[in-house]
Amino acid sequence: MVFGKKDNLVGLDIGSRSLKAAEIIESKRGRELKRFGVTDIPHGAIEDGTINDPEAVAESIRQLFKGHSIKERNVAISIGGYSVIVKKIAVQTMDEEQLQETIHFEAEQYIPFDISDVNLDFQILGPNETNPNQMNVFLVAAKKEMVDDYYNLANLAGLNPCIIDVEAFALQNTFEVGYDPGDDNIALIDIGASKTSLNILKGNNSVFMRDVSLGCSQINQKIISLADCNFDDAENLKFGGNPDRLSAEDLKEIVSSVVADWCTEIRRALDFFYSTYPDDQIKRIFLSGGGASIREFRELLGVEASAEVETINPFKGIYVGDRFDPEFIKQIAPQAAITVGLALRKVNDK
Repeated sequence: MVFGKKDNLVGLDIGSRSLKAAEIIESKRGRELKRFGVTDIPHGAIEDGTINDPEAVAESIRQLFKGHSIKERNVAISIGGYSVIVKKIAVQTMDEEQLQETIHFEAEQYIPFDISDVNLDFQILGPNETNPNQMNVFLVAAKKEMVDDYYNLANLAGLNPCIIDVEAFALQNTFEVGYDPGDDNIALIDIGASKTSLNILKGNNSVFMRDVSLGCSQINQKIISLADCNFDDAENLKFGGNPDRLSAEDLKEIVSSVVADWCTEIRRALDFFYSTYPDDQIKRIFLSGGGASIREFRELLGVEASAEVETINPFKGIYVGDRFDPEFIKQIAPQAAITVGLALRKVNDK
């Protein structure tokens, strides 16, 4: 993938707790990280993918770009959650132009929303394994209201959203640049503040995706309940602040309880995958997002899933110069995976 200046996009990851922006250019060193920044957004401004306070979030975006001297206005953003459906389907073999005409009819049986309320896209994967007259297609459906909200948010911040991607695809883009999957089945899992994205790859092909409503905010909610505090206080207590108010033992018990729930839900998703692909054992799991930093979660998931678990490094395969503090890059890496995947896109990508 070659990046010309005119094709350059800033990857903007709009989460429910924070914003992350990355700009990657093509230089004599190959792919190079030119700009990267992260900032929190007001609590409650975005909840479960719904933008409750667009002006506050837009102002945070403007400050993020200004504070990190990001001049490029063309951006790639992403969406996820229950307003987005990604499903592998089998349809009669046809060319792309024919499928473009019939995709609404094909999609109706798979989409739990009114078909007139969604934007549809698709990607032809190739021949179906069991029926020679059919082909496999990745169907992507996103509620128009959600797409419009995120598009308008970017506009409100003074940006030009060229691409609206799916979070799981952005994560896959990051993985493909830095890692060689070989012949193994790989699971990419991003644990965000309020949702978790799962993307299972066979080689470089995605075969299963699922979003689950769980994330790091569950830890905050349990702290709020136990310590009778607000969200900002809970965030401080989560990182060991004010041990008199929440003991290390209580915090450990909360984290253990939450990560056990995460592992149960992920295991259910994996079991569903195995029911479709009983012979395809997942050998490796790559974690990203805030939850990836919790050692107990990594260890428990490895046992539950019988797989090797590691934290993804989204900057692998990308030159990171000395303008960035190495400790900061190391610390932020798990949370930067979707941002980097978006920044690797080009203006005219499908």
